[in-house]
Amino acid sequence: MSSSSHPQPPEVIGTEELKTEAKWLKLERIKWKDQEGKERFWEVANRNTRGKSGVDSVHILALLHHPSKPVSTIIIEQYRPPIGKTVIEFPAGLIDEGEDAATAALRELHEESGYGSGKAGDGSAEVGEVSPVLVKDPGMTGANMNLVTVNVKLREDDTEPEQHLDQGEHIVKRVIPLQHLYATLQDYDKKGFAIDALVASVAEGWKLAKTFANSA
Repeated sequence: MSSSSHPQPPEVIGTEELKTEAKWLKLERIKWKDQEGKERFWEVANRNTRGKSGVDSVHILALLHHPSKPVSTIIIEQYRPPIGKTVIEFPAGLIDEGEDAATAALRELHEESGYGSGKAGDGSAEVGEVSPVLVKDPGMTGANMNLVTVNVKLREDDTEPEQHLDQGEHIVKRVIPLQHLYATLQDYDKKGFAIDALVASVAEGWKLAKTFANSA
């Protein structure tokens, strides 16, 4: 009987760091064994900044609740050199040492959008849900993240708050009714912007939920 009839669980045997001059990333070569017992190698890029939490970053699905307007969300425009395009993303950032995902999400949301400080005009923010640890491109990197849903309660007279960006950050924010997110991303695509996979997945999920809401 062939060994393929009884496949074994794949496993990582060891990891070797490949020397580079990179400051924030490390290139590694993984030696692993596949289901047939054959030893293989895989090259991977990982961050150097992962702390004790074991999670690299947070991405924030902000839900803005206004007394007289539909629920909205926040997207940002940010140029990303690896693809040479401006990408449409959710607010996001690395988890600092000593932070948990919820704390990092509230900090990053306030920095990139201005929302959530509790001061007049900024709205009060509360974490609704923290996702399990998620991966986005496991064929190339072990980078991981939490998707954090944050509810922002606005008052009728609240105005658009100012961002609190770090020096060198160039981020454009937009507030979009959640029901228009899918169409907004289609418009961005036609204009030559790149769409982050997480944002596209949320928009597609919302669209499918509305489409099949009455078919159950």
